[in-house]
Amino acid sequence: MKMRTLLLAACLLIPALGAAKAGEIEKPNLTLGVGGKPLLYYLPLTLAERLGYFKEEGLTVEINDFGGGSKSLQALIGGSVDAVAGAYEHTIRMQDKKQDIRAVIDLGRYPGIVVGVSKRKADTIKSVADLKGAKIGVTAPGSSTYILVQYLMMKNGMSADDASFIGVGSGASAVAAMQKGEIDAISHLDPVISKLQDMGELKILVDTRTTAGTEAVFGGQNPAAVLYFKESFIKANPNTVQAMTNAFYKTLKWLEKATPEEVAAAVPQEYWLGDKALYIKAFNASRESYSTDGNINEASMKSALNLITTTDPKIDPAKIDLSKTFDGSFLAKAKGQ
Repeated sequence: MKMRTLLLAACLLIPALGAAKAGEIEKPNLTLGVGGKPLLYYLPLTLAERLGYFKEEGLTVEINDFGGGSKSLQALIGGSVDAVAGAYEHTIRMQDKKQDIRAVIDLGRYPGIVVGVSKRKADTIKSVADLKGAKIGVTAPGSSTYILVQYLMMKNGMSADDASFIGVGSGASAVAAMQKGEIDAISHLDPVISKLQDMGELKILVDTRTTAGTEAVFGGQNPAAVLYFKESFIKANPNTVQAMTNAFYKTLKWLEKATPEEVAAAVPQEYWLGDKALYIKAFNASRESYSTDGNINEASMKSALNLITTTDPKIDPAKIDLSKTFDGSFLAKAKGQ
């Protein structure tokens, strides 16, 4: 009788333990915003989704793809998404606006952004200094592609008002804008850049896909895509944030060892822009830009701060606490698992 009672108690306890384990994640269903998911800038997000790492961590992640990174940030502030895969610089910019936004893992150590000029204008626009009066295509005004070209212009004695900026989106629409002559130059990412190069439509002026190119612009690393949340969400849902960080860390380690063919096979075919070989070429051109450990060091944070204060002098660097832009505690636990 006692044995039967113990067995019954055990049977009742097992599902209870399972429910407790499932309940550890405060919000298993969450929404993530991104601005241009097919871009190689956000490749770790696509891979985390396609490789099943979110599901492995007990998460169901709905991904909302916006026209640009600035729009996904607005969605987070407005409360329509829980998390964002977006530019690290957003955490600094929002701190200046008294909004506590924190990155928990770095996905890209270099911006991966290329500034190039249409072949039709290559004779007159030979450097960034010649962009005055040009029509420049960016993913969306206010996004990282816009910020970088603005930074380069200001470093060359110009202001953002010295050129026209046109949002061209993140895929085929960007290629079409250059083909049709709607823009003179472009600040964009792969695979769009490699597609334009392959078509003979583009002459590169600045390339931050590589170590050498990034150091030429910033003097060192400059963090790009990160996973970020509102601090209030992090405090209320630490296990959810940990699960998300775990999924992205697994992705970075997979990406570190993956072959270009494996990467191309993992993403949706429409991301190839009609040419798998070209997508592989684009990935190889951007491969150096991905983080291998997910960390953001102090020098990289300062580099990002300099970019922002150069393009927006109203932001006082003395009032920015960089330690509050990146919470590395979740990454440390992900590495320890």
